[in-house]
Amino acid sequence: MRMKIGIIGGTGLENPEILENYKEIEVDTPFGKPSSKLICGKLYGIDVVIISRHGKKHEIPPTHVNNRANIFALKYEGCKYIIATTAVGSLKEEIKRGDFVILDQFIDFTRHRDITFFDKFEFGAMHTSMAKPFSDKLRKKLSEICEELGFPYHKKGTVITIEGPKFSTIAESNLFRQWGADIINMSIAPEAILANEAEVEYAAIAMSTDYDCWKEGEDVSWEMIKEIMKDNSERMKKILMKLIESFSREQEILKLKNSIRTIPDFPKQGIIFRDITTLLKDKESFKKLIDILYERYKNYSIDIVAGIESRGFIIAGILAEKLNCGLVLIRKPGKLPAETLSESYELEYGFDRVEIHKDAISRGQKVLLIDDLIATSGTMRASCQLIKQLGGEIEECAVIIELEDLNGRKKLEEKGYKLFSLIKFKENE
Repeated sequence: MRMKIGIIGGTGLENPEILENYKEIEVDTPFGKPSSKLICGKLYGIDVVIISRHGKKHEIPPTHVNNRANIFALKYEGCKYIIATTAVGSLKEEIKRGDFVILDQFIDFTRHRDITFFDKFEFGAMHTSMAKPFSDKLRKKLSEICEELGFPYHKKGTVITIEGPKFSTIAESNLFRQWGADIINMSIAPEAILANEAEVEYAAIAMSTDYDCWKEGEDVSWEMIKEIMKDNSERMKKILMKLIESFSREQEILKLKNSIRTIPDFPKQGIIFRDITTLLKDKESFKKLIDILYERYKNYSIDIVAGIESRGFIIAGILAEKLNCGLVLIRKPGKLPAETLSESYELEYGFDRVEIHKDAISRGQKVLLIDDLIATSGTMRASCQLIKQLGGEIEECAVIIELEDLNGRKKLEEKGYKLFSLIKFKENE
């Protein structure tokens, strides 16, 4: 089944120049018509379905938005995730105009909305948990994207949704602050409730446009909201595009993972071997692997790519050429002809060593360390130590496969090194 993502709100993505295979679909649902036609297309290979919450011309007031039809339409179209965008008023000094807030809780203060699909318990009682109404997975992605783009944001926030279209009185605004709300709007709570009932993962990213009216001299107006939304619409669009791109990347990585062969009891009984030769022999998978690594590191300041024997050589060599860097080999004992430095590391039974030429790295050079796999991280930690002894500065360690259950990441990070892994395996996969 193809990945589909639903988006609710005025996002800028409905531009025909952005979406591939752009089309508008008029649909009906058992709960009536959605707020707008469904705008459908592809972005980074992912199917996207967009609904304008208040209509294309913002003609629908908050109380009259048909949230049931909107959520039903996206669910029926096959959307696995729904991301909502919204303008909010800040109820906290630290949430400034233009800041993004990734919601984690809501208070529903609406009184005139249809907020359930279950008007009758025809097939038994239906009570949906709302303890955590926003998707942890989507929230984590949104946080990472805001961090990457350098946009001011808050990792969590409680929104109180009021009826509207009126704004709060000062008394109401202060009351909502006492209740623990961080921001206020007129749309999110009913959507979140219905999305949870429909069993679709839902998240909302809010843009603070004002201070409601609790802050002296900061009374809110619709003109103010429109102006700030206009100024920040490009940032919101970038966030959504990055989010969709991240799902596209996940799909690509899943294909790479499925191309890796698993061999039980190799090289000895009880070991599950992850064989990347099946990935390497497929030209499309191999190219995609290198492209992903290149995209990650193309803007890093890297002087040397160091590859660990032996499959690390393959990736490191190609990546060094694409990054216009030098290549250094870290080998098992007795394989390097000139004078070497050596570092031992512990195996399950006994010890082993890795070696590097003494003149391989100059002091202060920035190094990207590459291997095919990290298990307990013994080889990689020893390799890091060799680079450090030569005065190199390790920008990052990168592997194709991480065996999560063996805690190699933790041991490496305890030594102060960063790890990027493309594909993760658990023991019983």
